[in-house]
Amino acid sequence: MVRTLARIGLSCLIFIIVFTGCKSKSHLSGPQGNAGVAGPRAIVYKTTSNYFLHVPVILSQDKKSVVSFPAPSDVYFNGDFAYPVKLENGYLLDRRGISEGCAFLKWTYYEYSRLDHTPGQEELLKMILDPDPLAEMYDCGRKSKFNDIEAELNRVIREGKLGLYEKIK
Repeated sequence: MVRTLARIGLSCLIFIIVFTGCKSKSHLSGPQGNAGVAGPRAIVYKTTSNYFLHVPVILSQDKKSVVSFPAPSDVYFNGDFAYPVKLENGYLLDRRGISEGCAFLKWTYYEYSRLDHTPGQEELLKMILDPDPLAEMYDCGRKSKFNDIEAELNRVIREGKLGLYEKIK
């Protein structure tokens, strides 16, 4: 009887911990308070040089390894190369899923898409153009909250209100 009560008590404790202790707040929220809501993010950024045609990868914090990179077949968006969208004043809207640890490869989207294999760590690291290419980066919330994302972000940029969103870099 005591063992049964102990098991029930332990089960209840585990249940409480699992269902109340697993709440987390996302650090990705725009001015409308979209924290914790899933969906592709509107990442707006500027680079220190023109990397528009080049494939982005994500480096580790110490920039000694590549933690995220596409396969050659994954550099497309709706049938075309996943180039970022050009916005006003040199800003770009990401379509690949970049983050603060972004770097660009020497390979262009076209060249990368023609590779017959997915490059390994050593090959990717040798092809990095610049390990710190971002001048600015903002998380503008979920893409789905925009009716016309390009027009609305251009308006935000023109009005100098990009700083209302979460500045990543």
